[in-house]
Amino acid sequence: MIYDAAIIGAGVTGGMIARELSMYQLKLCVIEAEADIAAGTSKANSGIVHAGYDALPGTLKAKMNIAGNAMIKETAEQLCVPYINCGSLVAAFSKEDEAHIKELYDRGRKNSVPVEILSPCEIKKIEPMISGKVKSALYAKTAGIICPFSLTIAAVENAVENGVKVYLNSKVTKIKRQDGIYSITAGKNSIKARYLVNAAGLYADEISKIAGGESFKINPRKGEYILFDKSMAARAKTVIFGAPNDKGKGVLFAPTVYGNMIAGPTAQNIDDKADTSTSAKGLKDVFSGAKKYVPCIDKKCAITVFSGIRAGADKHDFIIECSKKAKDLVNVAGIESPGLTAAPAIAKYAAELLFSIGLECKKNKNATRQRRPIEIFSKATPERQRELIKKDKRYANVVCRCEHVTEAEIVQSIHRPCGATTVDGVKLRAGAGMGRCQGSFCMPRVMSILKRELGQEYEQVTKKGEGSYILSGKTKEAL
Repeated sequence: MIYDAAIIGAGVTGGMIARELSMYQLKLCVIEAEADIAAGTSKANSGIVHAGYDALPGTLKAKMNIAGNAMIKETAEQLCVPYINCGSLVAAFSKEDEAHIKELYDRGRKNSVPVEILSPCEIKKIEPMISGKVKSALYAKTAGIICPFSLTIAAVENAVENGVKVYLNSKVTKIKRQDGIYSITAGKNSIKARYLVNAAGLYADEISKIAGGESFKINPRKGEYILFDKSMAARAKTVIFGAPNDKGKGVLFAPTVYGNMIAGPTAQNIDDKADTSTSAKGLKDVFSGAKKYVPCIDKKCAITVFSGIRAGADKHDFIIECSKKAKDLVNVAGIESPGLTAAPAIAKYAAELLFSIGLECKKNKNATRQRRPIEIFSKATPERQRELIKKDKRYANVVCRCEHVTEAEIVQSIHRPCGATTVDGVKLRAGAGMGRCQGSFCMPRVMSILKRELGQEYEQVTKKGEGSYILSGKTKEAL
């Protein structure tokens, strides 16, 4: 089979491009190196919908940010993904900070983003818990929060429902073009396609190189985070940033769509694109940075720490362009912050580029932009809960006690389009393991369900794919 287009990378950018192209009569595939979609930066970021005041006017980053912000609410509704338009604040603690936010204000106005500078009294009305040391703040009402991995998974599920094929555990190692066809070696798969979209995130520079495209460099930058329990009293209603520096927007303190508070990220330039470790110093910087905004943050309420890696390009702007060196290749690279916000707009722009170089664009009348989610049992009315249990008794079996996730929901997460095959896959789709205990109680049961539904042995069940095996055998079996 020869695909009309192959998309390399199943992060939010690749997933959104696949979804957009699935609206047309095309044979499409997505190729992903990891064991699941949203396995990299798309699951380990702040989940912020940026207003667009930060990007330099005239850049592709600014254009995509502003267009994406305007599209995100409808996209979230279509995909049934949680999104909250909560607004954001950039807090100034000094005259130097105030100069920075005035610069952001001017930049926002040039980008046609509604922004205003608030006095301490005005800030307190929006954020009662914010530090009394804040002198002023830039307020952007169009900013918000969204679940980054839910958005990615939903986009890919929607694409699969529209006929897109997904190849997981398929690291691209070779690309050759002959007679107008790209031959791609990806894991154990040999894939052929007429057009190629490089949305490989941290590895986009390497993919462009082996495809014969442009030379650019992805500079990985690691950011560490702390996630707090929902019960923590110290909260924010908006996304709170500090004044930016040469390494980015700095540590933020923000709510998540699930009711937790999140703090981070740090900004550390690294060489190893796979280094997602955390450090005592990094986490200390995160905590002290967030505490500057809301002094009553409680370290004891932290339930997990993690890090993500941003894929910034050496060109300091998004790279979304048709290759001049490799025919029928579109590079979509350097999609760092605000890439999550920009993703719907990037997808539309990338599709237009493909159509401009010859990809057919006949609408698929059977395609849909609507995606049916897993119904959340804990949020249903008592009457609906009784209906669900009557229909499927597995709804009466609560597996994850922290988040009240039932066996029925976990089974659904496994059997959905491009469903979960790992413990983390279940966590990202159904929420089992996201609570206070971070899976300490429910992981064995989740493993048991995965084993049963996928016909595996316990030793084959992994946390997140190859190399993350949880069990090696029965106790004392080796003896």
